[in-house]
Amino acid sequence: MVEDTEIIDLFWKRDESAIQELKSKYSGYCYKIAWNLLENREDTEECLNDTWFAAWRQMPPHRPNVLSAFVGKITRGFAIDSFRKSHAVKRGMRRRNDVCGEIEELEFSYTIDEQMAQKELVRVIEKFLFKLREADRDIFIRRYWYLDSMKEIAKRHGVTEGCVKTNLCRNRKKLYRMLKQEVLV
Repeated sequence: MVEDTEIIDLFWKRDESAIQELKSKYSGYCYKIAWNLLENREDTEECLNDTWFAAWRQMPPHRPNVLSAFVGKITRGFAIDSFRKSHAVKRGMRRRNDVCGEIEELEFSYTIDEQMAQKELVRVIEKFLFKLREADRDIFIRRYWYLDSMKEIAKRHGVTEGCVKTNLCRNRKKLYRMLKQEVLV
């Protein structure tokens, strides 16, 4: 398998094989991120195609430090946008609406971007995640990065969905307090 640095170098050389290498290495990872929100094969595949094209447009000038996080973030953004565009509040869509609402609670970008550099925000979030117990950190990341359902997370950790919901609520509040304390001062 091709190393991430080699794939990034292909993008910087504008070698079209970069897209194929990226797809080969990260399509499963990105598919799961998009699928967890969209639960629709066509929308998920469209999301992935948008991801590959966005990676082509963004490299260069951007040179990601962690390629998986870079493409995962792009995929997640496209999946959220696709979901919001194609789904009004419908029966059966409640979980996805809930997770989008929870994510909006976490997005402080407008106020934070005005007060600190993105690097500082990443430092604070990493510090927050590092302080969490391993299980709490996994629950938080599974929900807000991978967009796993409460049911999937509960099964993974052998707890009830209510326990997961309470855990996430408590940790969102902790993160908000930490951001408020360290960033919004």
